[in-house]
Amino acid sequence: MPTDRFDLPEHCDVLVVGAGPAGSACATVLARQGLAVVFVDQQRFPRDKVCGDGLIPDAHRALQRLGVHAEVMTAAQTSGHVACIGPRGGRVDVPGRLAVLPRRELDDILRRHAERAGARFQAPWRFDCLLRDGAGNARVTGARLAPVGSHDGQPRELRATWVVLATGAVPHALRAADVCERTAPSAVALRGYLAHSGPRSAAPALEVVWHPQMRRGYGWVFPGPGGVYNIGVGLAHSHARGADGRHGMADVNLREMMRTFTEVYPPAAALVAQGQWVGPLKGAPLRCSLEGARVAQPGLLVTGEAAGSTYAFTGEGIGKALETGMLAAESIAPEIRGQDGPITVDADTRVIERYRSALAALKPRFDLYERANRVNDHPWLADLLIWRARHSARILHRMSGVLEETGNPGNLVTLRGITRLLLPLG
Repeated sequence: MPTDRFDLPEHCDVLVVGAGPAGSACATVLARQGLAVVFVDQQRFPRDKVCGDGLIPDAHRALQRLGVHAEVMTAAQTSGHVACIGPRGGRVDVPGRLAVLPRRELDDILRRHAERAGARFQAPWRFDCLLRDGAGNARVTGARLAPVGSHDGQPRELRATWVVLATGAVPHALRAADVCERTAPSAVALRGYLAHSGPRSAAPALEVVWHPQMRRGYGWVFPGPGGVYNIGVGLAHSHARGADGRHGMADVNLREMMRTFTEVYPPAAALVAQGQWVGPLKGAPLRCSLEGARVAQPGLLVTGEAAGSTYAFTGEGIGKALETGMLAAESIAPEIRGQDGPITVDADTRVIERYRSALAALKPRFDLYERANRVNDHPWLADLLIWRARHSARILHRMSGVLEETGNPGNLVTLRGITRLLLPLG
């Protein structure tokens, strides 16, 4: 395990806070441009991360762009389809390029890849606050970082031409940077790992399950490498805005939902009965739909799940975290390469406009997934969609297109889409 590293430089071109998929992807792209990049994390690596661990096609494409896909696939458990199981027990297998790799392993591969590209990794450092070149809302010029778990270490100020916050769903860093627009998460999830030495016949592929006893929620069973399964439950729209304007969590106990799931869904029940839990159950918030933070200001960009890069309907966030991290890097790099003298207001404006435009181009797709999220609120839609897909190659193809991002997930659950599902089979 890497030892603590507290030898921060005084200045760099770009400081990336957070070494998850978004942060490591951003650091990799910037370092390849010959820039001086420092990326830090508040935890030592390798470290655990609560996630479903599923890699869907957008993650595969992003990993290929980074040049790390082959290394990840060597470690991952691959699958050719994801099974959707409706509340009445109907099942349809949707083809797609899929894989499962625990985030402990995936994130460490991505971190090492960024270091090989030339980025300098430091951990464990906690983000305290931004540094600015004056009072108020003046330009960001770096960050103050505090060592974690060291009695002798003192907070350090690291000056940087640009700072990128890739700090995930927990809003502490966003609040400290004064860019948080919504503290409450969009959704919440709970997962555990279960080792099972028998054949994979109980859950041979990725499975996503809706059940009458888990209203507004869903469960999953994802087979990972080494006979270890990721089993979890998620609750969409977990925090609603009350009359006082504040967001409060729905009256749902995730551990109770997990207990229900592993009792009422036979494959999950079989795995629990025959396998062994590896470590405790862990929960985490999700930030979805590119909402909840101000993503750009002079000297600062926010990316990954801190910027809401998780899809609302599927809860998948790895691919879009990688993609938004690369977009942040591609927005910054042209204004630093060959820079002669202090960065200008015009250069800041170009970075911000480039990044905001790139995210704006993604936003309609996130909105479509938010619309499709009504399946979690009205599980009967899942029954209808699965029933039709079992009898219609066209509907199954459209569902596969949702995975591949070649189809519109929202169209499946609009009034027009539902009407078409109800038409006689042709």
